[in-house]
Amino acid sequence: MQLTKLQNQFVKIRTNKAFELFVIGVIIFSALLVGAKTYEMSPTLHYVTNLLDWFISAFFLTEITIRFLAEERKKDFFKSMWNLFDTVIVLVSLIPADDTDMAVIARLVRVFRVLRMVSIIPELRILLVSLVKALPQLGYVMLLMFIIFYIYAAVGSTLFENINPELWGDITISLLTLFRVMTFEDWTDVMYETMTVYSWSWIYYLTFIFLSAFAFLNMVIGIVVNVMEQEHAAALKEKMEDEGEPTLKDIQAQIAALQVQLSQLAEKPSQDTTYVKVNAE
Repeated sequence: MQLTKLQNQFVKIRTNKAFELFVIGVIIFSALLVGAKTYEMSPTLHYVTNLLDWFISAFFLTEITIRFLAEERKKDFFKSMWNLFDTVIVLVSLIPADDTDMAVIARLVRVFRVLRMVSIIPELRILLVSLVKALPQLGYVMLLMFIIFYIYAAVGSTLFENINPELWGDITISLLTLFRVMTFEDWTDVMYETMTVYSWSWIYYLTFIFLSAFAFLNMVIGIVVNVMEQEHAAALKEKMEDEGEPTLKDIQAQIAALQVQLSQLAEKPSQDTTYVKVNAE
């Protein structure tokens, strides 16, 4: 009984909005502390930042322990990808960041503690999960985009190599030049340079920009937005189920049940009328 009460206290702490906001504040402060360490500072200030860093690590360890103890079934805690991510980040950040062989790794892990913001804020989780789930579909778009890049790079290297070898010397340099054109980084300078020799070369650039910057990038955005809408719908459904509110399927099932009842009621008077006629005879 005492253990159950203690677990309930941990659950209240974990679900407390003030506690979640405080955790987010500590994560933001941790990010600022990592940035502050990139500047030169006095030995005293360096000592203070190290103390604050250890305080943050201890707080994160306490917070992940509370979340673990609040779980009713401890095995379910490690079934969540976000819980595993947080646990690894917290445990590795406990590595001493002094002048040791692991100092560089420890500092890098402390930088990645900022990513814990993703696991804390549901909206950020939806964004990241949507991006990951969109990768298979994005892969085919990227493959097709690379084919277009490669064809245009080969054509550009063949036609424009003598005009400017620094931009069109070989196919790899041509790929970088085309990336510059796609991102509109002074692409008109590149075009006007080739137009002095080939006046029709503007067709080459405009068709490439239309395919890469307009067509393919809009396809990428469309795929990500579509997956994001699906994740938002799934998250809303899960939230409604957790709160006990009826979902769309539940409402549809209730409507279907009502329609069956109405049809049965509509058939019942006709059956009663037939029964009365038989008795009358």
